[in-house]
Amino acid sequence: MVCVGGSVAVSSVLARAPVFTAEAVRYTAACLLLVLLARMTGRRLSLPRGAEWLWLSGIAVTGLVVFNIALVQGSEHAEPAVLGVAVASVPSLLAVIGPLLEGSRPRPYLVAAALVVTGGAALVQGVGRTDALGVVWAVVVFGCEAGFTLLAIPVLTRHGPWGVSVHATWIAAVIFAVLGLTREGPAAAGHLTQADWLAVGYLCVAVTAVAFVLWYSSVRRLGASKAGLLTGVAPVAAAVTGVLLGAPEPRPLVWVGIAVVAVGLALGLRGAASRGDLCDSSIPLTSGATFPR
Repeated sequence: MVCVGGSVAVSSVLARAPVFTAEAVRYTAACLLLVLLARMTGRRLSLPRGAEWLWLSGIAVTGLVVFNIALVQGSEHAEPAVLGVAVASVPSLLAVIGPLLEGSRPRPYLVAAALVVTGGAALVQGVGRTDALGVVWAVVVFGCEAGFTLLAIPVLTRHGPWGVSVHATWIAAVIFAVLGLTREGPAAAGHLTQADWLAVGYLCVAVTAVAFVLWYSSVRRLGASKAGLLTGVAPVAAAVTGVLLGAPEPRPLVWVGIAVVAVGLALGLRGAASRGDLCDSSIPLTSGATFPR
């Protein structure tokens, strides 16, 4: 989530770039990097089968493709803070729906912690101005961000964090490549500047290859409800990164929001530790996946 939060300033570099082509390059490179690292570390991958294609395609379509499109379109109708609050609201949904998909029941202390984290993140982001279409796109961002985690739960058992990340990235790369060719043309990659390529490189490595594996590892080990609390770190990281890049020092309300996020994290994770279930999850840690020869 620190990587994701720090990507806000980096993503703004691509505002005037051919975004579909840039995203296709990003996810293609991230997929190749993930496959290479999986080979080097002995992690085995397998082809999806049956309904797994639907779950993995759902992750790619909602969490990667539509999510990024919604951010671009939403930014034309709403201030970034509005979309940020939409993302910050996801922990509350994960705390309720996540356990149901994992075969258990929502835990009140985690729901309460998620609401505290959401409130703190909203204070960090601020409210911002928007119109009716901005609200619609914010709802789409909210749903896609939740889908990125919830749709992965049924396939994490067999494919694990590495497999889910690999398949989601190559499917997204194919979709963005088609969009780039039809909307921006085959020569669009030639219009990417040096700054664009640097931004794509950072998004590829830190925000995709590294962040995806770490996130899905957290979801598998902690469960969606506990891992969801960590999304509150993203707006905090964005605020801190902005200061490091020369932005004005955050207002007092932002510092209050950071403190509230910390309280929510402490409430959720401390509550889990006191019950001895911090690393318990209904998603088994083993996987019978094999790499196709």
